[in-house]
Amino acid sequence: MSTVLDQLYATLLSRKNAPADSSYVASLYAKGLNKILEKVGEEAIETLLAAKDINENKGHEHLIYETADLWFHTLVMLAHLNISPNQVLQELERRMGQSGLVEKANRTSTE
Repeated sequence: MSTVLDQLYATLLSRKNAPADSSYVASLYAKGLNKILEKVGEEAIETLLAAKDINENKGHEHLIYETADLWFHTLVMLAHLNISPNQVLQELERRMGQSGLVEKANRTSTE
């Protein structure tokens, strides 16, 4: 059974060679990696601001919306670079059960 991530990734891949004026994603691909990275950064900032603005009087809907935008643009970036969401999920799975402190120490020692 295909997940939402798999379905979305397949759609993103199908837009890679589409004419720039055929879809938003195709237009991002046509503008290149720097534009895609700019969008990821923009959405990351909007997500952080939405999280910061949450309080007892404001629901989580805006944060969920902005997080979806961030994930979407991150998937566009990954598709542009031919990296599947499953590769990222495999990395997260590899880290399961490992202390974050140990993982960070291992990453620092290998960089």
